[in-house]
Amino acid sequence: MTSHLRILLYTLTLWASSLPSPAQKLPNGLPFPDGSGLLKTFSTAGEIDMSGPFFESLGTNGRACVTCHQPSDAWSVAAEHIAARFDNSNGQDPLFRTNDGSVCDHSIDTSTQAGRRAAYLLLRTRGLFRISLPAPQGAEFEVLGVTNPYGCNETDTISVYRRPLPATNLRFVSAVMWDGRESTLPSTQPITYATNPHDLLTDLAHQSMDATMGHAQGAAPTGQQQADIVAFETALSSAQWIGSRAGSLDRSGAHGGPEALASQPFFIGINDPLKQNPTQAPFTSVIFDLFDGWKNTGDPARASIARGQEIFNSKPITISGVAGLNDVTGQSQIAGTCGICHDTPNVGNHSVPTPLNIGVSDLTNPLGTGYLPVITLRNISTGEIARTTDPGRALISGKWSDIGKVKGPVLRGLAARAPYFHNGSAATLEDVVKFYDLRFGIGFTAQEKADLAAFLSAL
Repeated sequence: MTSHLRILLYTLTLWASSLPSPAQKLPNGLPFPDGSGLLKTFSTAGEIDMSGPFFESLGTNGRACVTCHQPSDAWSVAAEHIAARFDNSNGQDPLFRTNDGSVCDHSIDTSTQAGRRAAYLLLRTRGLFRISLPAPQGAEFEVLGVTNPYGCNETDTISVYRRPLPATNLRFVSAVMWDGRESTLPSTQPITYATNPHDLLTDLAHQSMDATMGHAQGAAPTGQQQADIVAFETALSSAQWIGSRAGSLDRSGAHGGPEALASQPFFIGINDPLKQNPTQAPFTSVIFDLFDGWKNTGDPARASIARGQEIFNSKPITISGVAGLNDVTGQSQIAGTCGICHDTPNVGNHSVPTPLNIGVSDLTNPLGTGYLPVITLRNISTGEIARTTDPGRALISGKWSDIGKVKGPVLRGLAARAPYFHNGSAATLEDVVKFYDLRFGIGFTAQEKADLAAFLSAL
């Protein structure tokens, strides 16, 4: 399916979603085209009711939750569609607002189309929003300086640029937000096996309030509105359903797609490799079994996906230099696989809150980070200097050891929500594979790279 056709279908969907009641419902399981086939969302609540507060503008700038969490984009926003929205609206769509959508919130001009194109550069091209976070009080470090190419050079409030996480598949989430700042407020204690799902639902309700007050520039939503938003979101399961070459991903022995995902067992700590599984069951690196039935298929596209799954599950990786893993275990090198950091069965995020720094925010990211600011930090006790494009969890915890740490997201519905990583540094799934290959010196063959990307696109 061509890019132009995908955008046309996406535009028609946006048009349909703007129709007045009673047309404001989407059939449960309505597919949406993406670059790899069709994405589908299944809701345990039935058809998608677009009359609730998730779809209402509760603020003052025209935004709703759905503005940044589109059903066609696995309930996030794809850069390709953002660019189309900019062009179709001349940069006036509610998505484009200077409180967080522009590269900076001062010394910018949005009075002309050219000015808006410049102001919303990172949003248009990489799907990045500007997140402004204060330097934490009592931190183990001080902010020595910020070199921001867009002008937000303040050191008391740090501007970082991040992708919006999907508002679907939330029952598998072990930390809310990239840096976990919405997890079990006010003290940001981790979500636990004993208290989940209550603490997750509480965190999501608080996140809906913060999003309304921040992104939508509104007053706090009512308790009922928060509850309705959380109930809507947590009923959603999204996954790739059709592969453009492989066909149905839930047929002929495969069990991809959102319906199977909706019934996937999960609890906090399931299959954790660091012995935090409350059942004490041993870790297995066989994270995905969705395409086991295609291992001996004669179909080339399906065979590639099955091989990619096997690579994900079994390809040896020497893991080193990962803050939050190597330093915590005391092992400078860990003989592992993808599943060490992506352990949740058939989901692929970490089943316990484990923020890690794999190097995505580092200036040495092999995909390049020249479009991002450089933030210089100094350890108050040791004088050590660190330079990063995003301090990550450290801006919440104040800990030096948390610099650059972010959580790993759920890996389902990837094909619909490019680009990837929290900073959009990977434009494609092939770039994701390239990053890991270069970062950890894995030595993928060309065939392995293609198979792994095919597998990821089928999730």
